[in-house]
Amino acid sequence: MLKVGDKAPDITLPNQDEVEISLRDLEGKWVVLYFYPKDNTPGCTTQACEFTQALPNFDGLNAVIIGISPDSPKKHSNFIAKKDLLITLLSDEEKEVCEKYGVWQLKKNFGNEYMGVVRSTFLISPEGKIEAIWEKVRVKGHVETVKLKLEEIAK
Repeated sequence: MLKVGDKAPDITLPNQDEVEISLRDLEGKWVVLYFYPKDNTPGCTTQACEFTQALPNFDGLNAVIIGISPDSPKKHSNFIAKKDLLITLLSDEEKEVCEKYGVWQLKKNFGNEYMGVVRSTFLISPEGKIEAIWEKVRVKGHVETVKLKLEEIAK
């Protein structure tokens, strides 16, 4: 499992427009990298909308927000259009990046076990180091928590 202080594993994934985005292309900026289970589900929609609403605050802190899920670029594109999202969503259909970041895990729900994305957020410094990790994220208040942490350490 990754920990604070580790170099963030590089990633290259297609975004909602099928343009490949790499973490190394974002060096010099803070990156809020959040992993979520599925587009158009209640918690994931709330989280994406809250990050979109908070985007001006993050822009002012030299930060970009990137969401990653196993959904296809087309599903991401539809999700963005339907909810007027302004954040970038990356598609990890093979779950390779989810596995690199340790968020593809065994989950339990109503007695059923299955593999899925555990909602998690990584704050990555302009130098590519992990500065903060939130695991098993509860959506309510999370965006504000991330913003406050970034304000605290980005000074």
